[in-house]
Amino acid sequence: MPKPKLSAEVLILALEQAADATIIIDDAGRVILFNRAAEKLWGLDRQDVLGQSMDTLLPQPHRSRYEAFINRSSDSTVAEGDATHEVAFTRSDGMNICGELSLSRVNADTGRCFYTGVMKNVTSACQQHKILILQNDVLRALASNTLMQDVADIMCRRVESFVPDAVAAFLLIEPDGSLLVLASPTLPNRYRSALESLPVSGPEMEKLRADARHATHMVWDSYRSLGISLGLQQCFSMPVHCGEGQVKGIFALYTRVEQGANTWAQRVVDACVPFCALAFEKNAAQEHISHLANFDPLTGLLNRTAVHREIEKLIARQEGNRQLAVFMLDIDRFRDINDALGHIYADQFLVEIAQRLRSIVKDGDIISRSNGNEFVVIAPDCTNEDATDFARLLLDTIARPMRVGQNTLTISCSIGISIFPTNGPDSESLLSTANAAMRRARTDRRGAFRFASPAKSQLAQDRLVLGSALRDSLAEGMLKLHYQPQVRIHTLELTGVEALARWHHPRLGNIFPSRFIAVAEETGQIEAIGQWALLEACRQIVKWDRDGIHVPTVAVNLSAVHFRNQTLPAYIDALLKDHGLSPARLTVEITESVTMDSSHETESVLHAVRALGCGLSMDDFGTGYSSLSRLTRLPLTEIKMDRSFIHNFEHDTNVQAVTMAVIGIGRRLGMTVVGEGVETAEQRALLEELDCDVMQGYLFARPQAPGELAQWVRQHRTVGDAVTTLQTARDVPPSGKPS
Repeated sequence: MPKPKLSAEVLILALEQAADATIIIDDAGRVILFNRAAEKLWGLDRQDVLGQSMDTLLPQPHRSRYEAFINRSSDSTVAEGDATHEVAFTRSDGMNICGELSLSRVNADTGRCFYTGVMKNVTSACQQHKILILQNDVLRALASNTLMQDVADIMCRRVESFVPDAVAAFLLIEPDGSLLVLASPTLPNRYRSALESLPVSGPEMEKLRADARHATHMVWDSYRSLGISLGLQQCFSMPVHCGEGQVKGIFALYTRVEQGANTWAQRVVDACVPFCALAFEKNAAQEHISHLANFDPLTGLLNRTAVHREIEKLIARQEGNRQLAVFMLDIDRFRDINDALGHIYADQFLVEIAQRLRSIVKDGDIISRSNGNEFVVIAPDCTNEDATDFARLLLDTIARPMRVGQNTLTISCSIGISIFPTNGPDSESLLSTANAAMRRARTDRRGAFRFASPAKSQLAQDRLVLGSALRDSLAEGMLKLHYQPQVRIHTLELTGVEALARWHHPRLGNIFPSRFIAVAEETGQIEAIGQWALLEACRQIVKWDRDGIHVPTVAVNLSAVHFRNQTLPAYIDALLKDHGLSPARLTVEITESVTMDSSHETESVLHAVRALGCGLSMDDFGTGYSSLSRLTRLPLTEIKMDRSFIHNFEHDTNVQAVTMAVIGIGRRLGMTVVGEGVETAEQRALLEELDCDVMQGYLFARPQAPGELAQWVRQHRTVGDAVTTLQTARDVPPSGKPS
């Protein structure tokens, strides 16, 4: 039985009545069928579409996909198929449509080809998906530390990508009633300026609270003519309510095509408003947290953390010889007030103190409640005379009788004053020295003030300022090693160098080793500096070897702290192996304080270091109190006579006798004896006469940077050349060796 055939009329009738919008395009790209569903979807009459190019139905961004499909399907080498993609467009009545367009190729018996397009209306699902995307983007931004302005910008950009030919704006209503465009990537500048010149009065705010439609009246109706002249045709907007109905802003969406009411644009605005409210609430929470982190909740004054930052800002702005004064006030016998009246009245008392301080400070002064009953006042551009006058004013102000509850109190305070830069270069040192001066005032006589003493605060300042700077400098590689040559007594050949730490700080300048080494010991950084010096010395030996500069050994000073650490030998052993160095290339210098430590742990570390094959040298021998019996039990390879022996060497026979004894002891114990601080030819000659082993001092060379030492070695293969040069110079170097 033959299969029935469908006539062309039946096929066309079926396509005309299909539920989905259906289009047929001929091989010339002209629309030859446009069914009723297509008319409804596009909002176009078929008579206006038939015979026209398919381009008339597709927005510009989607035409390239259609053309690519046509070109691909017309290629005989490519398998036939179909293509499906999303198409978004604005209907003739302004409605935004989102459709799923499927294109397929049909080959006719006549040899011609046609293209069929079926468009499903997925507007509702597509729009819901876009709102979910918007929600995810904004919530992700809110969950992070993104600033409110950046959240607003993300929202506006996403909305503009969803609504064709749209301009989004997030407006903030300032406390003074002015409008601020918080974010709007594409709003014309003239329209932005017009909005920001619009005052929002009290009655206007009430209208916004009562009627959401008033938002559009404010941001569009007042400037409709200007908007139309700039290409804007319609506005959709909603007020943003926060907390108890308070209006904080407006979200507006301007379109360049008239879209009517209840459109996709309005849905987007409605979806954005809750996110805008969340952004406001998060910003308010962040501001509250910031306030709690920076202000004292009782008095409203800055807290101790915030006052540090304010002092640093003021220091950065100080110019020339201008001074900055820090006043630290301690309320005398506050504990008695607290115990007698209770916490509630004690808090009222502190609030009143804060109010009195506010009443007398100048503009630009800063007040802080730093701790309990302590207050701080910072006065910029304040001379010592000004500080004295202001301290007296503070004492008088605090001393006025105060009514608290049913009690009248007569109180006093003690004040400490520190001055920048005299009493310190930063907030930490200024507050610390002011606190020390305040305690001194309280001890001397309550109800008085005292200035910080530079001499008394120097040690504390060093611990605070230098300790912090030293830690940063060590981490950032600001410490350097310089090297001073040591030469054999008769031949003047180079036997080694001593590594000496040098520190130049970009703000504090050059800092003497005697100062920063003491600070390092007090602040617990000396061990890290010692490990750094060992590592740097090993690196330098390897570099010298690579450059053809032979330095037999490098001596590195370590403190007593290092020898209480049982891991020191393993650390040195690993360093030497990592750098491929013989242990004999490294000498560890110790002080007499190490020899005075009779603990088993210290002795075991010393023996373990010596067992590696490294040299062990006692520095500055003869200046401490170590016993000769201890000297015999330690595995020393070298003793260095302190420069104090050499200083009066030429003229003092007693010193010569002691020096001779030390050299004899060292020789009998099999140790090398080094004379430090050799500066004159006479000192060198006497040491040669006493048969000392090695000399070190300015007569031969000062401590030098690695490159300078390398040049010195190249120029003075025979060190005698250097000695001759120094002897003929008129400017003999000063006494003393940097340590």
